[in-house]
Amino acid sequence: MMRAWGLGGLWAGGRRRVGLFAAVVLLCAAGCRQDMHDQPKYKPYRRSPFFADGREVRPLVADTVARGHLEDDVLLYTGKTGDRPADVFPFPVTADVLQRGQERYNIYCSPCHDRTGNGGGMIVLRGYRRPPAFHIDRLRQQPVGYFFDVITHGFGVMPNYAQQIPARDRWAITAYVRALQLSQHAGLMDVPAAEQARLASSTAQPSGSVLPEEEPHGEGKE
Repeated sequence: MMRAWGLGGLWAGGRRRVGLFAAVVLLCAAGCRQDMHDQPKYKPYRRSPFFADGREVRPLVADTVARGHLEDDVLLYTGKTGDRPADVFPFPVTADVLQRGQERYNIYCSPCHDRTGNGGGMIVLRGYRRPPAFHIDRLRQQPVGYFFDVITHGFGVMPNYAQQIPARDRWAITAYVRALQLSQHAGLMDVPAAEQARLASSTAQPSGSVLPEEEPHGEGKE
C-alpha cells in the first residue's frame, strides 16, 4: 500500500512539473510572438520623427554606384568621344556580334523599321509615323555613335530603349544597321575575292533569256 502511494505521489509530482514547464514554454512563446508581431521598424515612405527631414526613406549617399553598374567606359555607355558621336565601335565587330545584332534588331527595331531598314514595318502599316530609311544619304553618313545615341535616348516619336536593351546589345544593333546599309549599296568589289567569281557566274544570263519582272516595292514592303 505504501509502495503504491509512493508511486502515485511521484506520478502526481511529475505531472505538476511537466505542467509548470509547459506553462513556462507557452509564456515564452507568447512573448516571442508578440515581439515579432510588433517589432520596431519603419514601413516604406512613412513619416519618421527620428530624421530632421521627417522622411523614413533616406536619400542615397552622393556618388553611390549600384553593384555591376560602374559604367566607367565612356565610349561603351555613351557612344561618344568627347562631346561628339563616335565613329568607332568600343569592341571588335565579329560575326557573333552581327548575329546578336540581327536578333535584337528583329525583336526591337523591325516592327517599325522592317527587316531591311526601309521603314515599312508592321507598326507603320497600322498607322504609326514612318521612320526614314537607313539607306538615305543622311543616315549612311552618320557615325555609328549617332545610332547608339538614338537607341539610348530616342528621337522624335521613337522612344528610348536604354532600359530594354543593354549597352553591348545597342552596339550590336548599330553594327547590324551598318551591315544593312552596306547590303543596299555594296558592289562586287566589296565582296571577298574568293566569292567574286562565284557571284559573277551566278549573275550571268544565257543569251536570249529574259529576266523575270521585278515586283514594285509598295509602301511598307520588305
